[in-house]
Amino acid sequence: MDLDLTWLLWGLPLAFALGWVASRLDLRQWRMEGRQAPKAYFRGLNHLLNEQQDQAIDAFIEAVQSDPDTAELHFALGNLFRRRGDYDRAVRVHEHLLSRADIGRKERDRAQHALAMDFLKAGLLDRAEAALHRLEGSAFEAEAFLALLAIYERSRDWAQARLIAEKLENADQGSFANRLAHYMCEEADQALRSGDGDAALKLLSAAVARAPQLARGWLALSSLHAQAGRHDAAFLALKEIPRHAPAALPLAARALAELGQQSGREGEAMQLLAASDLRGPSIDVTEALALLSPSPEQTRAQYLSHLKREPSLVLATQWLAGEPFSDPSAHATVQAALAQASAPLKRYRCAACGFEAQQHFWHCPGCQAWDSYPARRVEEL
Repeated sequence: MDLDLTWLLWGLPLAFALGWVASRLDLRQWRMEGRQAPKAYFRGLNHLLNEQQDQAIDAFIEAVQSDPDTAELHFALGNLFRRRGDYDRAVRVHEHLLSRADIGRKERDRAQHALAMDFLKAGLLDRAEAALHRLEGSAFEAEAFLALLAIYERSRDWAQARLIAEKLENADQGSFANRLAHYMCEEADQALRSGDGDAALKLLSAAVARAPQLARGWLALSSLHAQAGRHDAAFLALKEIPRHAPAALPLAARALAELGQQSGREGEAMQLLAASDLRGPSIDVTEALALLSPSPEQTRAQYLSHLKREPSLVLATQWLAGEPFSDPSAHATVQAALAQASAPLKRYRCAACGFEAQQHFWHCPGCQAWDSYPARRVEEL
């Protein structure tokens, strides 16, 4: 049977024509999708700049549907969900990115960090902790460690906080000596509450060796010695504060005076307090000097000496308490009014957030800042 080549001659041009038409249709569709995706993307960007987060999310969802392989759009969408407080959807977006096999290590680490931030913002601290630990060794390691530090401080897991702070310091992320000493002091408090005085002593000794410039370690070490009846050791610990942290001496002034009396070192205590008083008057130092004064007249003279250099309603109230009045009932009334008026001036105020408290804090309860409370009272600031 002879082969009819006529159909072959007609078929080749026809196949070519059909292929050309199909390619043009595909190209046209690709161009249409390419125009639609950027249009949705730029529309979302415009909404975002106008702080219209809901409309921006809708636009980015449309852009993601048009181009599901674009990781940047997923990151933008996940971050928008997190900013709006829609943490469940943010988690799903970032978990979807992590499940993809076509993204590189850099994008994967970025998605892991974003997922950890989702959990952290949602208050899921255990899941955030696990996600942050997976970033060790990545480009986000320092940020992850800082976030872990905040988690452990918040949960008062001081041992883990100390471990992370040491890693940050070893990675040349700055000096964490003061922070580490604070953690050791917190651990010592926990050890004391559980009755382990030896562990507390070891931790506090390590704290003052790590950061001698932090007055808290010396104060805690002195208190521990005093509770055990070692008044000489307690006094010697407080003597280190004027040498290493002279600005913090007002915090130790009363304890220094009392320990000086208990250990027979009133002269040394008076000398240290007087030297601090010469550098600048302080309510706590003046009260400690008054405590060591041998007579009521010298006590009042100590208050007057301070008032001549620096006015103080707090000390004026205390000076007035020792002055005789012709009418005892009037004296009590005036004294009570002055004591009430001066009470707010005795507080300490956080330099970071302004939180005021009757006692001095090393870790602000308001803003969680460390060492943000000056050693001086509100009246002296």
